[in-house]
This record gives sequence, C-alpha cells and structure tokens, in this order.
Amino acid sequence: MQQHYNIKLHDIKPIVEVEEYSFYYLIGFSILIVLLISGLVYLFIKWYKNRKKYNQREEYSKILKSLDLKDAKKSAYAITFYGALFKDDSPRHTEMFKNLTERLEAYKYKKNVQKFDKETLGYIELYKGMLDV
Repeated sequence: MQQHYNIKLHDIKPIVEVEEYSFYYLIGFSILIVLLISGLVYLFIKWYKNRKKYNQREEYSKILKSLDLKDAKKSAYAITFYGALFKDDSPRHTEMFKNLTERLEAYKYKKNVQKFDKETLGYIELYKGMLDV
C-alpha cells in the first residue's frame, strides 16, 4: 500500500506573523526603573551633602559669643571682623556696629592696650545679644 502525500488540505491556513510587544514593554519598564533609581540616588546624594552644610552666620555667632574679652586687642579685631557679617541685618544692627567699631578703635593699632572699660563691655554684650542666626 502506497500513501499519497499530495492531499489537498482546506482547513489549515498558512503561518501568519503575530506582532509581539512584550520585548518593547520590558525595555520601556527597565528604562523607567533605571530612571527612578537614578533619581532616588541623586536625591540621596544631594541630601547627604547638604546634611551638615557650613553655616557661616552660625559659626561667626558662636565665635563672637565665646570670645575671651580679657585680651582686648585680639577681641577688638575679632569683634570687628566677625561682627561685620551681621551689620547689614537691620538699620539698628548697622548703627550698633558703627558705634561698637568706633569704641573698639582705641583698642586696635597699638602695641599695648588696656582692658575694656565697662561701657565698651556693655556695648559688646549688647551687640552679642542682638545677633540672630
């Protein structure tokens, strides 16, 4: 018995190419995940760097409040230098800094100076009390 393979088939259709998008979905999802992770890493790094940011006003305020007023010459220079940062805070600060620097002139530019008098110490303490950080 011989078989004939030339039978005509009517119900079987030819192979049709089916569009498959799952690979493109995978690529898009992967890019989205990478962008989200890199954004989170950027925000974490930015937060970590700014965590202990140097605050000049706070540091100068600490220095001014911890000055040893027994050495009048060094203190006069330090108050003039560090206090200048706060002089433009308000017109009151400007006027007070101007008055204080005029009083401190007597304690600068000389080889030997006396200790601060009570009035100058009062001005210094008043200026320290005015400092806002």
